Amino acid sequence: MLTLATVNVNGIRAAARKGMDGWLQEAKPDILCLQEVRAPGEELRKLAEGEGPLSGSWSIFDQEASAKGRAGVAVLTTAKVLDHRTDIGPEEFDSLGRWLETDIETKSGTLTVVSCYVHSGEADTPKQVEKYKFLDAMRERMAELMASQKLAVIVGDLNVGHTELDIKNWKGNLKSAGFLPQERAYFDDFANQGWVDMGRAAHPGVPGPYTWWSYRGKAFDTDAGWRIDYQLATPELAKLGQNYRVDRAPSYDARWSDHSPVVVDYDL
Repeated sequence: MLTLATVNVNGIRAAARKGMDGWLQEAKPDILCLQEVRAPGEELRKLAEGEGPLSGSWSIFDQEASAKGRAGVAVLTTAKVLDHRTDIGPEEFDSLGRWLETDIETKSGTLTVVSCYVHSGEADTPKQVEKYKFLDAMRERMAELMASQKLAVIVGDLNVGHTELDIKNWKGNLKSAGFLPQERAYFDDFANQGWVDMGRAAHPGVPGPYTWWSYRGKAFDTDAGWRIDYQLATPELAKLGQNYRVDRAPSYDARWSDHSPVVVDYDL
């Protein structure tokens, strides 16, 4: 069994300082995908190697953002990595720290794992235009992966709630980035390509389980959250998935990120 966990750490140094190591020791993932690392690769390695608080027998791959302290994605794994790639779409995306593919050796064949961070955007601004450009590139690359890889999974903070079941206050967010009709349509396209939303497959027809809550107000305590962190698997991989879970902190003050890890076990 191979355990794959993904989480937006909202800054790896802050997450480590706030207690991410406690979760890591309990969860024991074989593959750990991170988003919004917000640190140079050498800083990530200091935390995850040797005497660092997140240390383990990791092979570490990361893609830094071009802007210091922004975005950044990583894949840490105890398995053998055969290859990795960061190219997606136009050249302008190559250095943005939002897309990292790794090919991992398993007993069932090569597993392609993508750690992805889609920025939040802002309705009716250039930020939203850039978000759509990135989603366009994602859709194209995901179609290629679906056609070429039997075992593949796109994981990360995709910053879109697909349906009304994915946001507690969906009526109040109909004109907000993250729940705009045009954004949600991309997720219809992903499903039409064949990608299986492991969270929704495990919890059909019910709200949540949410993965992100604002630090402001009582959002966490009242579970007024969004389900914007995903594991999207090829049909062949989805058949091998089980025990989907969101590792929600037991209390507000025990949180080390505004996101919670999304974890799936795969029989690989």
